[in-house]
Amino acid sequence: QVQLVESGGGLVQAGDSLRLSCAASRRTFNNYVMGWFRQAPGKEREFVAGIRWGSGSTYYADSVKGRFTISRDNTKNTLHLQMNSLKPEDTAVYYCALDRDRYSGISYYTSDYDYWGQGTQVTVSS
Repeated sequence: QVQLVESGGGLVQAGDSLRLSCAASRRTFNNYVMGWFRQAPGKEREFVAGIRWGSGSTYYADSVKGRFTISRDNTKNTLHLQMNSLKPEDTAVYYCALDRDRYSGISYYTSDYDYWGQGTQVTVSS
């Protein structure tokens, strides 16, 4: 079992930045993929960004490309999401997730992820 705990959400204005973090309860392995998803009220959970733990290769949703950056700290088993130029449409609960059986590529399907955090609220006012 792996527990994931997100932090760093909050209320900001459009154009501001936020940095989310996700701490894993135990060591993550090179074949793992970790991702950020978000869910706005009345909408389905959607992929935001993912990273392969071993290589550091990344993949982003088109809606956040160029504004968000996903990164990981191997020594602390921690995942980050730097969010810049935030827009009101970025408002959502943000979840980190872990896919433990991904030997190539990065999946954007929620069903491929085995563990999820509890979520952290990000609200962007206009």
